[in-house]
Amino acid sequence: MKNPWKTLSNDTVYDNPWIQVTHRQVITPTGTDGIYGLVHFKNLAIGIVPLDEDRNTWLVGQYRYTLGQYSWEIPEGGCPIGAEIPLESAKRELLEETGIRAEKWTKVLDLHTSNSVTDEAGMAFLAQGLSFGQAAPEHTEDLQVRKLPFREALEMVFRGEITDALSMVGLMRVGYWMERR
Repeated sequence: MKNPWKTLSNDTVYDNPWIQVTHRQVITPTGTDGIYGLVHFKNLAIGIVPLDEDRNTWLVGQYRYTLGQYSWEIPEGGCPIGAEIPLESAKRELLEETGIRAEKWTKVLDLHTSNSVTDEAGMAFLAQGLSFGQAAPEHTEDLQVRKLPFREALEMVFRGEITDALSMVGLMRVGYWMERR
């Protein structure tokens, strides 16, 4: 389908190594003048659902500055767009945050996190055939790693204890996949 929006101006109002915020003057699909603010992400969001042969998984807990609260999530990180292959980012993030390596990787989803204000895209992988080592989180991360039955992690989503979008959808997609096996 042809894009019905017309951009008249595009001004960068903020830029850092992770995001760029632009203010745009537009003509809307109905032909009226309008404005649009867009948050452009410079990394693809990557999530990993590790799953062992006993159907256990691992979550990572951390205090999220943006939310002002603690958050349980699947292991996650960023893949620099155009500079790294998403699967390689997933392998790196899983090892950094949990110390886990996986022999088998399956891409389980692509998503857009909040497409009304941002172009952020995400991707999640199922990691199997696990081996364990030492985690080495980034210097800015104070993480708690928790092993639990997969079903319990999924229940945390349904009880509202996991609210991170990539974690929720990643766990639900793997749960759907497991039901069919």
